[in-house]
Amino acid sequence: MPARHRLQRNPFTHNRKFSRITVAIAGVSVIVPAAIAAGLTASGASAGKSASAVNSSSMQAMIGARTANAYSDDRMRLPDATRHALAKLEFRREQAKRAAARRAAKRAAALRAQRAAAATPAPSPSSQAPSDSAPQPSGNPQQIASAMLGSFGWSSGEFGCLVSLWNLESGWNVYASNPSGAYGIPQALPGSKMASAGPDWQSNAATQIRWGLGYIKSDYGSPCGAWSHEQASGWY
Repeated sequence: MPARHRLQRNPFTHNRKFSRITVAIAGVSVIVPAAIAAGLTASGASAGKSASAVNSSSMQAMIGARTANAYSDDRMRLPDATRHALAKLEFRREQAKRAAARRAAKRAAALRAQRAAAATPAPSPSSQAPSDSAPQPSGNPQQIASAMLGSFGWSSGEFGCLVSLWNLESGWNVYASNPSGAYGIPQALPGSKMASAGPDWQSNAATQIRWGLGYIKSDYGSPCGAWSHEQASGWY
């Protein structure tokens, strides 16, 4: 048949069927039109490359593009419930990370506090002794009170007011009690208040007097001030 009458067959439309070949790339078998494979081979050969190298690189690019498109399509096709579940899972993971970070920070702070406490020297027994551990005045209750006046900043001129005040309240009796609950030389109400001056407040005159003088100083300023209130009101 003359060459001019020979029909040029289009490899894509001949008999309305595609001629296909199977190409194996990186362990994956892919079916492609034979004409595409032939064209890739020819172009690769004209550029000085082997047909297998051209086919391999071209088919890898095609597979990568199709895979990416398929992944994107799959994400688009996920049901709303599935997308919400994934979002919740991601949120919970983030919360867990933050909680772990907070716990680590707390442990570090506790460790620093423990180290600081261990580095702080313990106070010596002498520094813990109460200020009232000095020798106490001795004698009868009035002698003890007279000796304590100076430690509260008062002169001996206040002693007469103090004698009159506690003569009226308790007669300077360590065990004097009142139905109201008042107790001791200064008639503390209740008597247990005097425990702040010492554990032996029920029987020790010095403990009771120390507490009584402190009470007078804080509320009336001096024994004479307390005695003036006693005379005007009948109590102090």
